[in-house]
Amino acid sequence: MTDIRKILNQLATQEAKLLDTQFLAPCVRRGRVRTKAGGMVYTFQPKPRNFEGWGIFQPVNEKIAQVVDEPNLPQMAEYLQLLVPMRLQLAHVLQGQTWLAYPVNESDAQQRTGFVKPVPVHLVTEGSQFEPIVARWDGHSWWFEEIDRRADPLPSEELRAALKKLTFPQEIRFKGMTPEMRIVYELVTQNLKDFDPKFLDEKRLQRALKMGGGELQEFRDRDDYWLVEWTSRTGERHSSAIAKNDLTVISAGICLSGEDRNFDLQSLVGVVEDR
Repeated sequence: MTDIRKILNQLATQEAKLLDTQFLAPCVRRGRVRTKAGGMVYTFQPKPRNFEGWGIFQPVNEKIAQVVDEPNLPQMAEYLQLLVPMRLQLAHVLQGQTWLAYPVNESDAQQRTGFVKPVPVHLVTEGSQFEPIVARWDGHSWWFEEIDRRADPLPSEELRAALKKLTFPQEIRFKGMTPEMRIVYELVTQNLKDFDPKFLDEKRLQRALKMGGGELQEFRDRDDYWLVEWTSRTGERHSSAIAKNDLTVISAGICLSGEDRNFDLQSLVGVVEDR
């Protein structure tokens, strides 16, 4: 019984000291803040409740901590130095100051954290789409530290230019591009209406036909191929079965002496017109 009372007294003393202690912590909107004291982790609801950013907190009671000041840059830097650093590339805003990002180097991410996946990065106060950044991981959440000014800016510019042209993820090619960059680009396009699957399929077929001199009228999904209705320059209408993966011709809709699969949708237009 004495030992239990002693432990309870120690905890009461520790909590009393905690109420007289200020601590620094990052906080997401409507999130919670944590601090560690005497080997114990304490979690508080911030006051004001909708606070977002870095703050110096003063516990009001065992459940609530009041924002009492704003930390300076050296204090924030000292806090972040205790966490695991990682180079990431920004994809798009999730909400507020939280962005979705992906590791610049998958093998490095695997080695440092034990996993590779898109992650939410909190309190991103600067940066833009495709921007390389340095973030810190506390074992649970990712916190923005700074823009990675050592990174080559050209790949980000190439990705922005491709997005502006509505380039499909599988069609992007430029010097210095990495598989990780393509994944970031895919994450961005998945979040845009202009890149929904049906729209992408339609643009892909339109582009192939236009390059050959034809025009798309409509198309229908047939599991592993599309049934494409299109017209030639002369306005002649055709119906062709086209493979989804590489746009090769499964059935041209005209007699090609069994050589249908030797052509793709783009070259098929010319073959039909030269027939």
